[in-house]
This record gives sequence, structure tokens and C-alpha cells, in this order.
Amino acid sequence: MDFDIPRIPLGDWIESGLDFLTTEFSGVTRAISRGTQTGINLLNDGLMWVPEWALIALVTLLCWRVGGRRLAIGALLGLALIWNLGLWNPMIQTLTLVVIATLIAIVIALPLGILAAISDRFYRVIMPILDFMQTMPAFVYLIPAIPFFGIGSVSGIFATVIFSMPPAIRFTTLGIRQVPKDLIEAADAYGSTRSQKLIKVQLPLSLPTLMGGINQTIMLALSMVVIAAMIGANGLGSEVWRAIQRLRPGEGFEAGIAVVIMAMLLDRLTQSLSGGKKKQ
Repeated sequence: MDFDIPRIPLGDWIESGLDFLTTEFSGVTRAISRGTQTGINLLNDGLMWVPEWALIALVTLLCWRVGGRRLAIGALLGLALIWNLGLWNPMIQTLTLVVIATLIAIVIALPLGILAAISDRFYRVIMPILDFMQTMPAFVYLIPAIPFFGIGSVSGIFATVIFSMPPAIRFTTLGIRQVPKDLIEAADAYGSTRSQKLIKVQLPLSLPTLMGGINQTIMLALSMVVIAAMIGANGLGSEVWRAIQRLRPGEGFEAGIAVVIMAMLLDRLTQSLSGGKKKQ
């Protein structure tokens, strides 16, 4: 005996919800879009204004001070290769999107992670949401970005923030919850308030874990910014996408190598900052 089970119109419900949100909050999304685009233009123009050789020298010096001679040499060679391949401007555009998306993600994630660390009820609510966000395919985040912000870099940042935020929340919660209980009890014995314990005990002791979350957020942001080229985001991702459309594998590999160099450089920098030790 066959049962005719009606299909749940989940897709129709989602489309109706997106239509409602884009209609009712169009003024808000336009304001966010204008502000974000202004920030993108200012940071991008500022980095473009600095001569290539000067920016390479500054980054090399920063790497030497933070990570040691080996990281500095790697940064010098990697950035010089990107410049030589003619991918400097796309690299700056990608860096701009990664920086802005990471800053927005961290500003949102840190308070949520702190709240999840101090509230068991909020922890039980947000963890399944983070599981859902991290298992959702990356391309899906591009779908709601277009009706909210249209085609372009702002939509790319919106999708990147949503995609890259969960690790920062998780690591913030984990770091604060792993602070030894005897130190918390000692702070209570001295009469510390909840905010004093958080600022003077829990956050400083959980800083290495927090930096690990920021590192993962940066890596995910970089990967998503490249994918966001499909909806008009500028940068190295658009170079890869253009090479695919024109069947030019050599140019695609060059842009891919530039992405790898950026990822390695950002990863080593954040690891060095979290470790606090200079490696020769």
C-alpha cells in the first residue's frame, strides 16, 4: 500500500522569508551596504597608495619582529613573487576583504563566545546553531547574500562573515571555560566582580585559545573570499574564476599560488602572535 506523503515546501518558506526580510529591511541593508563599501574603498585605496616595495618591506619587518628571520624571508620571497606575477592589486583587494570580514566576525563572535562561556543555557542554544553553520556547504552562504546586498564585494563580506564566525565563538567559549577553577575561586575570594574576573583573569589566561580561534577565522575568511568571486567579489578569487571561464589553467594556478602564499603568511603571523616567541 502506497502512502502519498505531501512534500514539505521548505524551499518556498525560505524564499518567502528572504523576500519578507529584503522588503521590510531594505533601508537597513542599503545603509549597511554603503557603510561596508566605504570601508572597503578606504582600506583598499590606502593599501594601494603605498608603493609595492614599501609594503613588502613593512610586512617583512613585521614578520621578522614577530616571527623571526625565517618568516621574514618567506614573506619577502612570497610577496615579491606575487608582485612579479602581476597579481599585486588582486592580492590587495583580497587582503582588504579578509581584514574587514575578519574584524566584523570577531566583533560579533567574541561577545557571543563570552556569553556562551558564562551561561549554560545560552551555550546549549548556540552550539547546535554553530554545528549547523559549520556543516552547511560554503556555496550556500552566497545565496542569501545576493538579495540582501546585490552583486559585489559587500555580498562577499556578508557570506564570509557568516561562514568564518563559528570557530571564533567556539574557541572563545572553550578558552574561558578551560580557565582553572582554583584561579576563579581565588578571584572570588578577593571579592572580584564578574566583569573583573572576566577582564583580569579569564580573558588573559584564555588568550592563546582566542588567538587560535582568530587564526581559524582568518583562514576560513580567506577561503570564502575566493569562493565569493562567483557573486562579484574582487580579488584573487576573481582571477581564478576568470581563468576557469577562459580555459587558462596557467593563470588560474598563478592566482592559486598567490592565495596559498597569503594563507601561509597570515597563518604564520597569527601563530607567532599567539605563541609570543620569535623563531629563527
